Amino acid sequence: MSVDVRVADGEDDREAALTVRRAVFIEEQGVSEDVEMDGKEDEAVHFVAVDGGDPIGTARLREVESGVGKVERVAVVADRRDEGVGRDLMERLEAEAADRGLDRLVMHAQTRVEEFYARLGYERTSDVFEEAGIDHVEMERSL
Repeated sequence: MSVDVRVADGEDDREAALTVRRAVFIEEQGVSEDVEMDGKEDEAVHFVAVDGGDPIGTARLREVESGVGKVERVAVVADRRDEGVGRDLMERLEAEAADRGLDRLVMHAQTRVEEFYARLGYERTSDVFEEAGIDHVEMERSL
């Protein structure tokens, strides 16, 4: 596996990231396009994981208050899960967050992947709540 995980700087990379989000969140999980495409794209740093030219994963990071970044829209296409792509995306995102001077990351994690984030050092900070029709919990980690 020769996956390239990078900041999605150009329009092609941004479109690749959106392609993954559409496949995972809209088509697979049934999230409405209005909810998924929330109008916050331009205030976020986007990340894309590509293998052989095919987009297979994505994430985005927004600074929501001074020193605090919010991890959002982390997704890996179904047939590439459990290969370490999500971990690689998170490592790249965390490095970028640190480079930007952020000292804490927060997220709304789907409960089905809470254990994945816990293994990466994130701690649950809320009870279960519903977002986009899916159970989530708040999690955070200091950098």
